Amino acid sequence: MSSATFSPALAGALAVPGLALFFGVSMTLQFLRDDYDWIVTPLSFYLLGPYSGWLIGAYFALAASIVLIAGGLYSAPPPSLKRRMPLLLFVASAVAICIVALAHTDLPGGPAPTGHGLLHNLAALLAFLCVSLAMLMQSWRFRHDPQWRSHFHPAFGLAVLTFAALLTYALWTALPRGITQKMVILLIVLWLLLAARWLMQTRRFQSQET
Repeated sequence: MSSATFSPALAGALAVPGLALFFGVSMTLQFLRDDYDWIVTPLSFYLLGPYSGWLIGAYFALAASIVLIAGGLYSAPPPSLKRRMPLLLFVASAVAICIVALAHTDLPGGPAPTGHGLLHNLAALLAFLCVSLAMLMQSWRFRHDPQWRSHFHPAFGLAVLTFAALLTYALWTALPRGITQKMVILLIVLWLLLAARWLMQTRRFQSQET
């Protein structure tokens, strides 16, 4: 894709609506779906039943936003930011998110485990793990360049907090599964929104260079 039609700033700007859609739909469903207790119910359960189509679409919007941010960070100056591993992990997480949206989870009271339920759980695990590792790796690269060094502490600190929250969710099963999972998702979306904002700011640096 040529620089005339794609730029890091454009990637960041295009990612924001998808992130906002995902956040807005996910939050709204917590109030619309009174058949679930949002504290104990994982977000995956909302992919079935009333308004599920909205959340499925929001999952795909989230996946597209992750790919845009990954491409923007890979294309952004300086060359020291260009690392394939974070890019591949971000893209892998986006693919896994799409699978999560389409492969139904196993609901309480139904036959379990099912093939689609196992696929859903595996894809969810890969999505969380890949995106959190990509956030850590990409944040660590920020410290190498003067333009991005000021973003290192908030980016890396938030990435570490996200990974710690993910480990807590995975290992401390006595905690309410709904709210702990949603806190991890919220931290991921927050990091992505910050990355999108920083990508949009690269237009200013590029204009100063020219």
